Amino acid sequence: MADGPHGCLRRDKGSPQCLVEAGEVDARRERVFERRLLGREDCLRSREVSIATGHVGYPAESPYSPSIAYPEYCFGSETLAEETNDAYEGVREALHLLQLDEEHYGRKDWNPLGQVIRPGDTVVLKPNFVREFRETRPGLDDCTITHGAIIRAAVDYAYIALKGTGRIIIADAPQGEANFDEICRIAGLDRIQDLYRRYADVEVEVYDLRPERSRTLDGALIGYEPLPGDPRGYATVDLGIHSMFVPIEHLCRRVYGSDHHRRETRRHHTGGVHEYSIARTVLEADCVINLPKLKTHKKTGLTVCLKNMVGINGKKNWLPHLRLGTPAQGGDQFADDGLKHRVERYAMACFRRVVPWLGPVRTRLGRPLQAMGKHIFGDTNTDMIRSGNWHGNDTAWRMVLDLNRAILYADRSGNLRGPGARNLFCIVDGIVGGEGNGPLDATPKAAGVVVAGRNPVAVELACALVMGFDRMQLPLLCHALDRNHSAPLLAFGYDEIICKSPVDPAGCPLSHCDILAMSFRPHFGWRGKIERNRRQMYPG
Repeated sequence: MADGPHGCLRRDKGSPQCLVEAGEVDARRERVFERRLLGREDCLRSREVSIATGHVGYPAESPYSPSIAYPEYCFGSETLAEETNDAYEGVREALHLLQLDEEHYGRKDWNPLGQVIRPGDTVVLKPNFVREFRETRPGLDDCTITHGAIIRAAVDYAYIALKGTGRIIIADAPQGEANFDEICRIAGLDRIQDLYRRYADVEVEVYDLRPERSRTLDGALIGYEPLPGDPRGYATVDLGIHSMFVPIEHLCRRVYGSDHHRRETRRHHTGGVHEYSIARTVLEADCVINLPKLKTHKKTGLTVCLKNMVGINGKKNWLPHLRLGTPAQGGDQFADDGLKHRVERYAMACFRRVVPWLGPVRTRLGRPLQAMGKHIFGDTNTDMIRSGNWHGNDTAWRMVLDLNRAILYADRSGNLRGPGARNLFCIVDGIVGGEGNGPLDATPKAAGVVVAGRNPVAVELACALVMGFDRMQLPLLCHALDRNHSAPLLAFGYDEIICKSPVDPAGCPLSHCDILAMSFRPHFGWRGKIERNRRQMYPG
């Protein structure tokens, strides 16, 4: 042995004493991990959801400070905004309705997220940053990505809980071709970061979790460009026997991911293996705050807390989105196998194989060919069901539930452990939701709500009610409620969920909260199938 730095004894790495000490350290870490698991299992049992209502619109200027000096506000009066910030107030009200740290409400030391965040923790905030543009409409109309004002409020309450020590990270893996820098600009994250650098003891870090960005021409993939990706790298999480794909293992040869390189998708979903590439920044977090947008979705009916977890997966083509063919063939790409669909499949397969080799010519051919395809086969964005964009999609919901099991059960290394590997909390931006052809071409729906809770399934069910959707017609929600699954996502039934709102602050069963229901217009592939009042809307 030799003296180490500062006079400490330095032992050889392989010495018996060093190995014993390393084993003791590992054992201590294991005991700490197990103790934290016991507290974090509360996510499975947490059946309370809050719905803050009546919050209209967002402030125009980042960094989206509140205009009111709330007793717990963590910065000085010089940072307050002149413009009313109803979004910040909505988040605050949603946390208060849950009676978090109730004894300190109205005081400087109110710490509503103190149950899920401790000083020194790493907190990851996961917004919905899907893309910076819509398919057929200009701008985002506040109905596509999580608004920066909701993010700012969540960051502030996380900072209060950290008490000056720890890390705050905003991270997402948006759609393949998305421009992450532009999304961050739209969300005003740069000015939020500037404010924290100037006034806080903790900086706000922002990560694009994608390892690569796809380059497309009018929707057709023409290549990839590498990105820095998650600075902590990625862990392969194998759901194995716990995957929702196990019952349809024999059909996984048909799965289709994010692009036409189907071999890659099939390789990670075959022979009892069902793997996902999860960002280590997320896995190593002590708490993940889920910040979804309240929207409709073409493949799952709705996208809120559960679907938002798609953004923790780095390698997009590991995610099965659909199965090729029709239901009669074991697929869910199309509803039927008419001649037009068969010709379209053949034409698109040829186009995808040829377009990368066309070089400069593809920029001149792309738009005319796309226009001709729409004229002959119909428009995906308006009236033509294809690519699994309908209520018969039997693939996407399985992938979504797998990812939610990964975030709940996988430890820091990606190994499946007991429930509660990290604390979870959900805050849904429903002040302006997205209806119609979501998630990429939605139209704004002024809902005025912020929905919050610890269990993502319970929060999602509350959001389905707010949207006016029938949970029994949404496979994603029906299967999420399965308490008999080997890795359940909740430990209670639908009738046990308690909803707290300004209408009933004390709380009542969610099944009795119809007064809060609205009528979101579904994606056209789901129209007439999931609306709670569909019999009145579509008689006969």
